[in-house]
Amino acid sequence: MTERLPSDDPSPETEASPSAGLPGVKTFVRIVDWITNEKFELINTTDRINEIVAKSGVKNGIVHMQSLHTTTALFINEWQEALLEDFKTLLEQVVGGEGSWRHDDPEFSDCERKNAVSHLRGMMLGPSVSLQVRNAKVLLGTWQSIILAELDGPRSRSVSVQVMGV
Repeated sequence: MTERLPSDDPSPETEASPSAGLPGVKTFVRIVDWITNEKFELINTTDRINEIVAKSGVKNGIVHMQSLHTTTALFINEWQEALLEDFKTLLEQVVGGEGSWRHDDPEFSDCERKNAVSHLRGMMLGPSVSLQVRNAKVLLGTWQSIILAELDGPRSRSVSVQVMGV
């Protein structure tokens, strides 16, 4: 896992820059990269996101995380093995690999990966999560974790993290 500034915003001043017209409000942006190892993999990103929030200097505000891929997703849930296995089973039942998806058919699509299932699961789960920042930490319930779902791995994956507040 690596962390970097967005390539279109390389100036260090933007790391914790005052937001235009909002005295005391800072914005801090990072891209976090993960290398996944499985076709379908779940990654608990909570600690890493909290590290970025702490580094931002924002005590109270919002953190927004956005996957930069159409075959990954972000969501909040409990990080518990039995539940994670149930989640994988649910996704297989709802969008299984046995469908005759047009995205996988060369007659309709130029995609060589034949990964319609991954795209459809990503659409169902969603590419982003926004959460409150309180006392320089992500505000989460007792059992909540921030989970990145790899739906078409193994691959290199990037998530943009923006922290904004005071």
